[in-house]
Amino acid sequence: MTSTPTPTVGFIYPDHAAEDDYPFAAEMLGVDLPVVHIYGTDLHAVPELLDLGSPEKLAGGAALLAGEKPDAVVWACTSGSFVYGPDGAKQQAETLAAATGVPTSSTSFAFVNALHALGITRVAVAASYPEDVAKLFVEFLAAAGIEVLSMASAGIDTAAEVGQLSPESVVELAVENDHPDAEALLIPDTAMRTLGALSTLEQRLGKPVLTANQVTIWEGLRLAGHTAVQPSLGTLFEKGHSHGSD
Repeated sequence: MTSTPTPTVGFIYPDHAAEDDYPFAAEMLGVDLPVVHIYGTDLHAVPELLDLGSPEKLAGGAALLAGEKPDAVVWACTSGSFVYGPDGAKQQAETLAAATGVPTSSTSFAFVNALHALGITRVAVAASYPEDVAKLFVEFLAAAGIEVLSMASAGIDTAAEVGQLSPESVVELAVENDHPDAEALLIPDTAMRTLGALSTLEQRLGKPVLTANQVTIWEGLRLAGHTAVQPSLGTLFEKGHSHGSD
């Protein structure tokens, strides 16, 4: 019996905040999830986010990952992708694919593909970003046919601050900002540690919860052709949900 090779999915992660979610998931899933870092101004503001997701910076991240020989690569930043809008984010991923030679995506598209895989079209968003940035995420989802029933903004200016949120604060953010008619709650910031709280979040809300690092890892494995099942990582990682449409 031939064993399936362990996939390697590379992630380009902005600055430092919650990147320890990736080795946490790698150990649980039995896969290789190397992370490299690119740097910009640590601010959730549109000009800074456009700079962070620029072709030059992503090309630098791709070069750092080359030695890992990844099967897929994901730009692990929600705001640094959706701030470009759907077309710009698509171009961003295509440019990254040309640089890496493997399938690529970003966290913004990971959210959309995960929602499509779960058959979900109506959501609530609990964002850590300032309101003007959070609204751009709502617009990105709307362009993909996802209806946002409610959007809450915590107004946190920097990723570093988000990375310091306690698990209790993450749960509180989710519980306080769900919508009763939403089929799922979305928490869209890779700077927030969420993987260890997913079971608690879904139990408290009684519905799927999609978080940035969770969907980013799922998307990378999907692009690498690997189905990962780990219910402690939420509904998205239950059997049968690991292959979505592009």
